[in-house]
Amino acid sequence: MARRIRIAILECDTPLTQTREKYGGYGGVFTALLHSAADAIHVPRENLDISKWDVVNGAGEYPALDDIDAILITGSRFNAFDNDPWVVRLVEFVQMILSQDRVRVIGVCYGHQIIGRALGAKVARSEGGAWEASVCDVHLTPRGKELFRKDALSIFQMHKDLVYYYPQGVEELAWSDKCKVQGMYIPKRVITVQGHPEFTEPIVRELLETRRQQNIFDEETYQDALARVVKPQDGVLVGETFLRFLIE
Repeated sequence: MARRIRIAILECDTPLTQTREKYGGYGGVFTALLHSAADAIHVPRENLDISKWDVVNGAGEYPALDDIDAILITGSRFNAFDNDPWVVRLVEFVQMILSQDRVRVIGVCYGHQIIGRALGAKVARSEGGAWEASVCDVHLTPRGKELFRKDALSIFQMHKDLVYYYPQGVEELAWSDKCKVQGMYIPKRVITVQGHPEFTEPIVRELLETRRQQNIFDEETYQDALARVVKPQDGVLVGETFLRFLIE
C-alpha cells in the first residue's frame, strides 16, 4: 500500500478509567488495533492517517469528506435506536456518506447498529434483553469466510441490542445463536461487525466489573462472561480484514 489512507474514527463514547488512562479514548483503542493489524499484514503504520472525532461531547463537528477516505464508528453504551440530537446527526452523516461511493464505512458494535439503522433496518433490544458478553463464537457465511480468511471467529462481545435483519443490498457475513446479524458487507463501501475486535482482556475485565457493580450484570451473567475473558480471540484478524477492505 503506497498511498496513505485517511481514517476518521468517530468516537461514540468515553472509555472507563483504566482504559482511558492507557489509550486516551476509543480512538486510541482503535489506533492500537489498526497498528497491530498493519504490522501483521506488513503495512507501514505511517500509511494510516488516523484522526479522532468526539461525536457525543464535541461541538457537532464532523470531518469533511474531501479530507478522509473512510470513517470508523466505535462502540458505545448508548442506544443506536434513540433519537438524541447527536445520534440523529450521526445517522444522517452516515446516510450522507452512503449516498456517495468513495469514502468507505466501518462499524463496530454500536457503529454496526448505527449503519444498520442508516440503511433502514430495525435496531432494538434483543428479545428478553439477553447479553452477549466476553469472548463469543461467531459463525461465518461463505462470504464471511472469504473476507476473514477463517471458518469461524471468536470475538469479544458487549451488547444486548441488535440489528434485526440485513438491509437490502447488504451481504451477510456472520451470525450467532443470540444475534443473527453479526456482520454486514457492501463491497468497497461498508463492512461491520457486532463484536469488538478492539477490545483486550483488561478492557473487558474493567467493563465486566463495572457493570457488575452497577447491577447491569447479575452474578450469573458476570461469572459466565468472566470465565471466557481469557479465551483466544480474533480481534487483530478482524482488524486485518478492515485494512484489506480499505486497501482494495
